[in-house]
Amino acid sequence: MSFLEVHDLTVAYGAIQAVRGVTFNVEQGQIVSLIGSNGAGKTTTLRTISGLLRPVSGEVLLDGEPMHKMPAHEILRRGVAHSPEGRRLFARMTVEENLRAGGIGARTAAERTEARERVDELFPVLTERAKQRAGLLSGGEQQMLAIGRALMSAPKLLLLDEPSLGLAPKIVEQIGRTIREIHEQGTAVVLVEQNAVMALGVADHAVVLEVGRVALAGTAAELAASQDVQRLYLGGHAESQETADAEAEQARRRLAGRTLSRWGG
Repeated sequence: MSFLEVHDLTVAYGAIQAVRGVTFNVEQGQIVSLIGSNGAGKTTTLRTISGLLRPVSGEVLLDGEPMHKMPAHEILRRGVAHSPEGRRLFARMTVEENLRAGGIGARTAAERTEARERVDELFPVLTERAKQRAGLLSGGEQQMLAIGRALMSAPKLLLLDEPSLGLAPKIVEQIGRTIREIHEQGTAVVLVEQNAVMALGVADHAVVLEVGRVALAGTAAELAASQDVQRLYLGGHAESQETADAEAEQARRRLAGRTLSRWGG
């Protein structure tokens, strides 16, 4: 039994199926990255794991316990925290107030205190900016606060949606190092990223989603070495843009028609 099991998950917005039969597992303390183009179903998958969306069918299990029918606040209490795309901070509240809001999900006062110490260690700049309004922080500082707020609930599983979006390359590197530190401290992470270089660089395993389905899954190293993944997501070299576009389209068709490769599922 894996720590997190997502099994045959199908999610729809009205008549439109955004996720179709997605299956993957996350072991305790692992980082698993979900990569894919816009509209591939990555964010929808995260929102379903955290209880913000209800699946049409399929299961989400945490330590063998079904979560897909629980309300979002109960899933948070069970140890799953979600840092959403776009950060979604309380812009008019201070850094301190945002962190306290995240701490509401902690199960005990001792957990909350320990989580705050962890956040201060990971993001010392947030301690310096404690009295500053969140909306006045730089983009990188806002992303640190979004991750810090999620960590304040002392999660067993952290869901990160596009943490590198809109950030300078040096800040992206810093966020990547922080994700590895969180992993090394024992927290499992599911990372959604369009920056496939960063996503595969920090992950243990990875899943490629195409049009709501799992096209490939395996170790991050295996996917990074895949020529199709390189052409689609890692800026594989070609003599011209026309050639690159043609190769990417061929790779996409191969992925769409491939027999699914899954571990533990």
